[in-house]
Amino acid sequence: MPDSSPSSSHPPQVGRRTLLGAAAAATAAPVVLGSASRAAAAPAPRKKPRALPGGGDLGPNVLVFDPSTPGIQARLDEVFRQQESAQFGTGRYALLFKPGTYSGLNAQLGFYTSIAGLGLSPDDTTINGDVTVDAGWFNGNATQNFWRSAENLALVPANSTNRWAVAQAAPFRRMHVRGGLNLAPSGYGWASGGYIADSRIDGQIGPYSQQQWYTRDSAIGSWLNGVWNMVFSGVEGAPAQSFPNPPYTTLATTPISREKPFLYLQGSEYRVFLPEKRTNARGVTWGNGTPRGTSLPLTQFYVARPGVSAATLNQALEQGLHLLLTPGIYHLSEPLRINRANTVVLGLGYATLIPDGGVTAVKVADVDGVRLAGFLVDAGPVNSPTLLEIGPRGASRDHSANPTTVQDVFIRIGGAGPGKATTSMVVNSRHTIIDHTWVWRADHGDGVGWETNRADYGVVVNGDDVLATGLFVEHFNKYDVQWFGQRGRTIFFQNEKAYDAPNQAAIQNGSTKGYAAYRVGDAVTSHEGWGLGSYCYYNVDPTIVQHHGFAAPVRPDVRFHNLLVVSLGGQGQYECVINDTGSPTSGTSTVPSTVVSYP
Repeated sequence: MPDSSPSSSHPPQVGRRTLLGAAAAATAAPVVLGSASRAAAAPAPRKKPRALPGGGDLGPNVLVFDPSTPGIQARLDEVFRQQESAQFGTGRYALLFKPGTYSGLNAQLGFYTSIAGLGLSPDDTTINGDVTVDAGWFNGNATQNFWRSAENLALVPANSTNRWAVAQAAPFRRMHVRGGLNLAPSGYGWASGGYIADSRIDGQIGPYSQQQWYTRDSAIGSWLNGVWNMVFSGVEGAPAQSFPNPPYTTLATTPISREKPFLYLQGSEYRVFLPEKRTNARGVTWGNGTPRGTSLPLTQFYVARPGVSAATLNQALEQGLHLLLTPGIYHLSEPLRINRANTVVLGLGYATLIPDGGVTAVKVADVDGVRLAGFLVDAGPVNSPTLLEIGPRGASRDHSANPTTVQDVFIRIGGAGPGKATTSMVVNSRHTIIDHTWVWRADHGDGVGWETNRADYGVVVNGDDVLATGLFVEHFNKYDVQWFGQRGRTIFFQNEKAYDAPNQAAIQNGSTKGYAAYRVGDAVTSHEGWGLGSYCYYNVDPTIVQHHGFAAPVRPDVRFHNLLVVSLGGQGQYECVINDTGSPTSGTSTVPSTVVSYP
C-alpha cells in the first residue's frame, strides 16, 4: 500500500462544528531561434499527436477484491488507519468488490474513501457485515465526516443496524441494507446532514442527532425522528408531510432524476452503466431485472492517472473518449473542455482537480447529456473567476430529453491550503440536474480567513428549467446561491452563512443586513423550492444581524415550501426567514424560525 499521505493528518480544529455540542503545471514549448534563411523556410507540417488508448489498469489506489481474496479486512483497516483523520490529506482510495458474498467484514471509511460493488444490482455483491462511518477521530462529533461514499452493495449488518454517521459530501447510493441504518455517531454526538438515493433500507432509519437530511427515490422500512429539516422525494415508506413538527417535507415523487453512472463488471470486462432518465420517479431503479439504461466499455474511456496534464485529458476528450479519473490529485493548467454530447467524466475515490494559475477547472459546452460525477474541485491559490461552468454564457438549447447531470461533484475553497474563486459553480445550460453537491468555502483547515479564501458566490444558475436535488452550499462571502433562470426548482437546500465575517459592515448589502443564502433574481417569474434551511454562526462578531435567509420577488409563481432559519447558539441572529416574512431568531436556544408556505 503506497503511503500517499505521510503528513496528512490534521488535528480537529475548534470551530462551530466542534462547539455544536453546546447548542504539475504544463510548461510551454521553448522557442528555437535559427538563422534568417531558416526562419524564412516553410514550416514543417505539424504531426498529429498519437492517439491515446482507451481502457487500462485502474492504478494502485483502486483496490479490487473478490470473495477469495486473502486478508481483505487487514487491507481495509490499513486504508482506514491512513485516512481516518486525514481531512485535508492527499490520500485517495476506491475499494471495489466483485460480485459475490463476503462475510465478517467491517469496512470503516475515512476521508476520500469510496466503497462500491461491481455488480449491475446492489444484491449482486453482499457483505455480511458493515460499512461504517463513525466519529472516534473527532471525539464523537460527526460534523466533519466529509468526502466518502458507499455505492451498489447489499449489507447484512452484524448487529442488525449499520452506522453511517456523516456530514456533507458523503453519499449513500444504490445500497440495500437488510436491516436498519443509524445516521448518528456512537454516543449520539452531533451530525450535520447527508444524502441517500436509489437505496432500499429494509428496517428503520434513525437520524437521531442529524440536523438535516435528504432522501431521494428510495424505499425504507420506517423513519424514526427529525431535528430541523428532513426531506424526502420519491421515497416509499417516507413519513407523511408534517413540517415543521415533525420537520418532514415529503414529495410523493421526484420530478426528474437520472441516477449516477457506475463502474461494474460484465464477466471480466469493466463497463460503465448509464442509468436512464426518469420522470415523476419513485422508489429504486433496480430489483426487478436489469436496470434501465445503457453501458459503455472501459475501452471508450481514457483511464487517467494523477500527474497527467490537462492537455492530455483534453486530447482524450477531443479524440472522443470519456474520462475515468482514478484516485489522486490532478493539477490543471487549462480547463477541461467537454464539447461532445453524452460525454461521461467519472471520478473514483474522490479524484481531485486543482486549477492552477486562476483557470476554470471544467467547462461544458451547450450540448446534450453530459454526465459529471464523483470528483472534487479544489480552488487554487490564484483566484479563478469560476471553477465549474455548465454551458457557456447565453446557452439556450433545449436539453429536456437528455439533460446534463452533475452528481456528487463537490467544490472546496480553502481548507487544504489557500484557495480563491469569485464564483464556484455557474449553470448556464437549460434543464441541468444538480443531484447532490456540496459547494464549500472552508471554515476550518489551512488557508482560511475572510480574505484568505475569498469566494463571493457559491452557485449561480442562469439557465432555465434547472433542477437541484440535494443542494448544499456554505460560507460564501456574499450570496451562497443566486438563481436567475426561469422555472428553477430546488428540493432540499442546506446552508450556513460564513462564520468569519469580521463585523456587520463586512456583510452589509446596500441597505440590507447581510446577503441572503438563497436569492431568486428580480426578473424571475417562476421558481419553486421545498425544504430549505439556512443557519448562522457569526463567531467572530456574535452581534451581527442577518436580515433574512431567503430573498425572492413576490409573485404568485415564485413559491417556497417549508423554510427555516436557525441561529446556532445565539452567534448572530436573523430578523426574518424570507424577504420580510417570518419571525426573528432570538436568544441562544438554537430553535428554528419557520415559514411553511410563501407567499
